[in-house]
Amino acid sequence: MSNTPHTLGEEFPGQLDRIHALKASDARFAKLLLEYDAVNDEIHVAETNVVPVTQEHETELRKRRLTLKDRIAEALAESA
Repeated sequence: MSNTPHTLGEEFPGQLDRIHALKASDARFAKLLLEYDAVNDEIHVAETNVVPVTQEHETELRKRRLTLKDRIAEALAESA
């Protein structure tokens, strides 16, 4: 979904080159990015009511996305 909010480019402006380089060199980081994108897509589908979910489930998904975002930020900081 090209209009999905909270893409990595929005969340980490100016760092896409570093994200790409780290993704290419670190399989764990690449997996982390895939997880982030999957959760982000789930949230977008829930928000747009394409697949209705409970408020509790949506909240859990948001918490999971935040945790993944924190882990991505940590990995980027460590690679700097």
